[in-house]
Amino acid sequence: MNKSILTKREKEVFSLLVLNKTTRDIADILEISEKTVRNHISNVMQKLGVKGRAQAVVELIRLGEISL
Repeated sequence: MNKSILTKREKEVFSLLVLNKTTRDIADILEISEKTVRNHISNVMQKLGVKGRAQAVVELIRLGEISL
């Protein structure tokens, strides 16, 4: 089985994003700062070579990294 391209935390962040949680919500749930949430999102977008959160979500679902 292929190793995930996401860290455990990145997967947690995007799993909450697809549940329509805001950056603030995600920060509160994971007990991290909003800046850290944004950093995780930026890192994932960079790994995937995409320009936005929505594109990242679509690509992660396509890759089987997250599900709806």
